[in-house]
Amino acid sequence: MTLLSKMLVILSLFAPLPGAIAAQDAFPTGTAISLLQWQHFVPRYDAWFDNWAQAWGEANNVTVSIDRVNFAELPSSLAAEIDAGQGHTIIELPSSPASYIQGLHDLSDINKQALAMFGKRLDHCKAITYLSFIDVYYGFASGYSLNHGNYDIELWTEAGYPHGPKSYEDLLAGGRAIFQSTGIPVGIGISSEIDSEMANREVIWSFGGSVQDENENVVLNSASTIAAVKYLAQLQNEAMTAEVFGWTGASNNQALIAGEASFILNPDSAYRSLQKIDPAAAANIGFTPALLGPAGAFGGTHILISVIPAYVQGIQLQAAKQFILDFTANYSEVTYNSELFNLPCFPATVKELDSWLEKDPFGSVPADKFAILKTAIDRSVNFGYPGVSSPAIAQVYAEHIIPNMIAQVALGKKSAEDAVAQATERVEEIFAFWRAQNLVGGDN
Repeated sequence: MTLLSKMLVILSLFAPLPGAIAAQDAFPTGTAISLLQWQHFVPRYDAWFDNWAQAWGEANNVTVSIDRVNFAELPSSLAAEIDAGQGHTIIELPSSPASYIQGLHDLSDINKQALAMFGKRLDHCKAITYLSFIDVYYGFASGYSLNHGNYDIELWTEAGYPHGPKSYEDLLAGGRAIFQSTGIPVGIGISSEIDSEMANREVIWSFGGSVQDENENVVLNSASTIAAVKYLAQLQNEAMTAEVFGWTGASNNQALIAGEASFILNPDSAYRSLQKIDPAAAANIGFTPALLGPAGAFGGTHILISVIPAYVQGIQLQAAKQFILDFTANYSEVTYNSELFNLPCFPATVKELDSWLEKDPFGSVPADKFAILKTAIDRSVNFGYPGVSSPAIAQVYAEHIIPNMIAQVALGKKSAEDAVAQATERVEEIFAFWRAQNLVGGDN
């Protein structure tokens, strides 16, 4: 990093932009914070963040250190550090760690500050970190990544869908036709990993089902959920391969890049990787918003959640909170350097977003490829929709109850009715446990 660019980064921390934080007094000598993050899918982002964090530390007299692991390791790392009573100051996760709330600081104060500073926050960003039953924010969300359709334009055009599938009915019909004629399957995971969890829920929501209602009552066992499970089993049997039962969080990315999937539900990281490897192949990838089902269209979001363990105290806690707020104030840089992967929870922090979506600054063909994401953003919900992402919702995810339920039906081991009923029994046990801790609402 050149001296000039370093100075520009430092100055950007305190630039007099609308909503930006004014320069605060430096922290006492010896103040240090440490961050644990996931390795970003867009490599340039980690390099940018390291430079930004170092510059922030120098401007605030704080030593900042950063460690990164695979995102799948973050929940267990957080749990281990909470149990040990020591570890990193700030941990950022792309999935809800609400089940660890008893070992985390209440961050209601900086959430309130952020609303005063930056204005409106998107609803799905609030619902992932706010526990309405106890009126507490256990975490802070600056941004999110958006699940949307990524499809092979040539394959879908030949199948009669030049703009890709618009509905789950299209996905089944077109995906099946493509699979039968080319052997290239649809790529929606039914596995114990984050992308499968999100994609499976999107289908269930679109059919009118959900794990819970808006009041945190368990409603999984419904005709709508059963219909969604039957649909996913049919999609797997007629338009996918058995590989989806063992997918990891990187598998759908890898399949799209290798030309081994006609359609995936994912943010834009797979496309960005392909853009660098083979620009012509990337130009053949189109985007769709969340697909329509019988009950509507609902797009999942991977919220980027920062938490501070309860063992962090004193000046270190103050510095951690200031770091989070200053980072949010600079979210325009975050979105740009993540190549539009990290979208802002507070829209006012990235005033350029509409123009970037309309004309991708990273050379997409066509230039307005990302404009469809405006519709996708409008269809976005949180992981616990239509309620909040409570400790119970987080545990249902951690136990991978939803994809396991669907896999049993797709593999012919159980009927949809029996699989949903059995899954509901376990979900009700989880909710009852957290309700007894007075951390979840509802009455069933």
